[in-house]
Amino acid sequence: MSTSTPHDALFKNFLTNPDTARDFLKVHLPPALRDRCDLSTLRLESSSFIEPDLCAYYSDILYSVETAGQDGYIYVLIEHQSTADKLMAFRLMRYCIAAMHNHLQQGNDRLPLVVPLLFYHGRVSPYPYSTDWLDLFDRPEAAVNLYTRPFPLVDVTVIPDEEIRQHKGIAQLEYVQKYIGVRDIAPLVEELFDLNQSNPCTPDQMKSLLTYVIQVGETSLPNALLATLARGAPQYEEFVMTTIAQMFEERGEKRGEQRGLELGRAENKDTLLKVARAMLERGMDKATVMQLTGLVETDLKQASD
Repeated sequence: MSTSTPHDALFKNFLTNPDTARDFLKVHLPPALRDRCDLSTLRLESSSFIEPDLCAYYSDILYSVETAGQDGYIYVLIEHQSTADKLMAFRLMRYCIAAMHNHLQQGNDRLPLVVPLLFYHGRVSPYPYSTDWLDLFDRPEAAVNLYTRPFPLVDVTVIPDEEIRQHKGIAQLEYVQKYIGVRDIAPLVEELFDLNQSNPCTPDQMKSLLTYVIQVGETSLPNALLATLARGAPQYEEFVMTTIAQMFEERGEKRGEQRGLELGRAENKDTLLKVARAMLERGMDKATVMQLTGLVETDLKQASD
């Protein structure tokens, strides 16, 4: 916290009095805002939510006021300054954002207006700096275009697949996250491998993708999924089997057992044995491995050989 000065003490003595603050706001609030406020509802608010590094800059006088004829609040931040500060506009914006965040933390789902008022009485007159925080950028016009308009949005759910395929190194991520949860992952994985032929990702990225689709995705075609994994990623076989084993372990016995029974058809027996081997190597007991995979003890003996 900053050390209080005589300026701070005097200012707070007056402006923390609601009646005095009401007179202050009647005079100094911009008319368009003043007309929206029911000043009879003026209430001094706690500023304990302000981050410690901001407290050094502010007198911490914050009022809330109900809006006239509407449901909602406007907050008024009153700050005083005896020495001009070039960055004050930015610091006031930080304070305003903190007040908005605190409002949301109280269960509200709409942002309130927070009006910053700076009371200045320094030696340099008039106040020498802009009160528009956007003027603090090297290129204010670029800042205005960026921060007063909707932010850029990358919505992969509406990007055509053909366009995604042209996105080179990021294409696999966009494609997988576009369809995870809305498509069966068996054909999705096959398409992912095809995409990787033209836009290969790093081995570490491929492992992350395979882990993601195995752990998060859903399939009604478990046999097709295993066949695709075995065919499309032979260099990652050990990694894939260990990941599937971990999935069984994490998803629990009931779901794992059903998945194991589905995978235990003859055409995937070799692959499932590799999964069982990975599970045993992870330290799982044989009974649990049999329950989760649908294999029998003779199968496990084969997996251990």
